[in-house]
Amino acid sequence: MSTRPVLILSAGMGAGHDRVAGELARRLTTMGIGAEVTDVLDLLPLRSGHGMRRGYGWTVRHAPWLYAGIYRVFFASPRAPAISPLTALVAARLEDLVRRRAPSALISTFHVAAQAAGHLRAHGRLPVPSLVMVTDFAVHGLWLHPGNDGHLCLTPAAVREVRAATGRPAWCHAPVVRPEFRRLRAAPALAPGGRPRVLVTAGSWGVGRVEETTRVLSDSGRYLPVVLCGANRRLRRSLDRTGGCVALGWREDVPELMAASYAVIDNASGLTCEEAVAAGVPVICYRPIPGHGLAGARAMARAGVGVHARDGAELLASLDRLRSPLERGRRLKRAGALFERRPVEDLLRCLLP
Repeated sequence: MSTRPVLILSAGMGAGHDRVAGELARRLTTMGIGAEVTDVLDLLPLRSGHGMRRGYGWTVRHAPWLYAGIYRVFFASPRAPAISPLTALVAARLEDLVRRRAPSALISTFHVAAQAAGHLRAHGRLPVPSLVMVTDFAVHGLWLHPGNDGHLCLTPAAVREVRAATGRPAWCHAPVVRPEFRRLRAAPALAPGGRPRVLVTAGSWGVGRVEETTRVLSDSGRYLPVVLCGANRRLRRSLDRTGGCVALGWREDVPELMAASYAVIDNASGLTCEEAVAAGVPVICYRPIPGHGLAGARAMARAGVGVHARDGAELLASLDRLRSPLERGRRLKRAGALFERRPVEDLLRCLLP
């Protein structure tokens, strides 16, 4: 195996892509394979990558209908352009980076990186293998540049979709989550009054219809919502004023919080759901953010990883059913099958040069 490091391409659009990239780098390093993580948005000139992050965050918070339209046209439409001006610009900067760093291979954990690397590889401008780690349950078109040498996917359905769309190899692997989430499984704790604690997550930015979710749980009188507000201090203050829940800011003890929860309610259908499954906690997707969140919620439900509750009554009914040990065990067994698959580092041991 090459002594040159692997270059892992991520992007700080939320925390999920970076957490996957960081854990992958840790695992490769443990295997004796050098790994470096680069944020592809930092390759853009004039701090435009920072502007993209802020623009995406604002759109998801304040104009979700706009993001839904962008996703439908540029991510999910078969008529979307093969390469955008943004991708072409990233590709040019990435080519320079590869020339300077001389990695043994590229692994993309963000779709713009996958597009840029695939573009370079298809045009003979990338001399090393390029693999794509699809971090979403739903595979949208920007993950699927056929110039890449192969794709690493979370479910067999995603593998089939990638192979059909690209004609390239694809493999299924277990989710890449930190080992702490699998070490701390515990019996769900009850809040005062005997109400089970339900962990409500809204990503690192605290976006989505979180207050509505919290109100449904609190008003039922049956569950105590514990809300992870991420970096959204305004959301935390609002929930503190409203009451009926425990509102938390940015936390480093998420594995412990999950292990002590009756269920996790998520709205992004991403890495947090995988972490909850690893911790042995049922996942319910409710009021997912538009675009990739909604697509992911549907894909997770099809794969048996979680439940997609479409309204408050369905959310509460799904939580109530978890009181049955038989139903709870059935859901956890189906979702836990994700982790019975081959670890990604075992696959990469065979795939990397």
